Amino acid sequence: MTDVLIIGGGVIGLLLAKELVERSISVTLIERSQVGAEASWAGGGIVSPLYPWNYSTAVTALASWAQHAYPALASELKDATGIDPEFNPCGLLMLDPPGYSDIVDWAQHHSKNFSLMNSAQLLEHEPELKSDCRRGVWWPDIGNIRNPRFLQSLHAYLVQHPLCRIDGNVEARALQRLDGDRAQVVTSIGNLQAGKVVVCAGAWAGDLLVDAGTPLSIQPVKGQMLVFEPSPGLITSIILHQGRYLIPRLDGRIVVGSTLEHTGFEKVVTSEARNELLDVAYSLVPALRSVSVEAHWAGLRPGSPHGIPYIGAMPGWSNLYVNAGHFRNGLVLAPASVRLMVNLLLQEEPIVDPAPYAPETVRPSADMY
Repeated sequence: MTDVLIIGGGVIGLLLAKELVERSISVTLIERSQVGAEASWAGGGIVSPLYPWNYSTAVTALASWAQHAYPALASELKDATGIDPEFNPCGLLMLDPPGYSDIVDWAQHHSKNFSLMNSAQLLEHEPELKSDCRRGVWWPDIGNIRNPRFLQSLHAYLVQHPLCRIDGNVEARALQRLDGDRAQVVTSIGNLQAGKVVVCAGAWAGDLLVDAGTPLSIQPVKGQMLVFEPSPGLITSIILHQGRYLIPRLDGRIVVGSTLEHTGFEKVVTSEARNELLDVAYSLVPALRSVSVEAHWAGLRPGSPHGIPYIGAMPGWSNLYVNAGHFRNGLVLAPASVRLMVNLLLQEEPIVDPAPYAPETVRPSADMY
């Protein structure tokens, strides 16, 4: 019997498997569809919450830890697999951000490196910007990771590891109790057991755990995005304005995102969203009108109250855990979220206070960022 059964093959599940096998713990990972093909693949890969001062200290604690971990993690995976996750330390430029008066106090309190910019400085930094922004904030230490390649490198790392088994297209359908408090997983290929079971199923985690005794408020929130064909040097930093962003990849592609849509588990792309995203891109960088769109896609984020993920043991079970509900920040928080999960599984000193993420902790409200 495997030591840990992980349900979900997104960034949380894959990175958790990596950390566990590196500690000589055997892992079986199952994924309902293709490994690394859901929300973790569909996101932008910005390694920061969009407007971090609007988030709780619980999210900030994980984000700060993860931001420090990403450069070394990307380098390690490149060396181990030959697949470069393409971490790009490009910095983030916020234009006319909301809550401007709170930024300085927040940044100083959390020891964040930043600069305030006027309109002339913004144009000096990004000459292709449309020139009607009044002010901005520059965060030089924030980068982006090319999430599809990050997931590919994690998958490649794990499939060659003797302690890890990965099964795609295996659906976890229900949880059953064994001996009163142990979890058995009912799947499309039969019942599976393990020493410990960790649900990392993203937007599907809430439904799977609905009968587990502790309700989790995890709902799918669709996001549509598109990417322009390579146009090297057009922009050099992430540009964020009114919750929408442009992300420069190392090969010159520019990702545009994203919508927030409550459509259940439906992932159909729409012409309305495509036009909306194009309007955002053209309004920020008019030169993009001459660049062709390469792809347009949608993903389902695991929405949660205030974007605070559920990380910890499920009450009333001896071997059932959850690590899900990261909303817009799955890639942002993944290294820290996973390390905290490992701490709890192995009864180690936690990297941050685990109480705010515990499944039984009452969230402040049902609002989602």
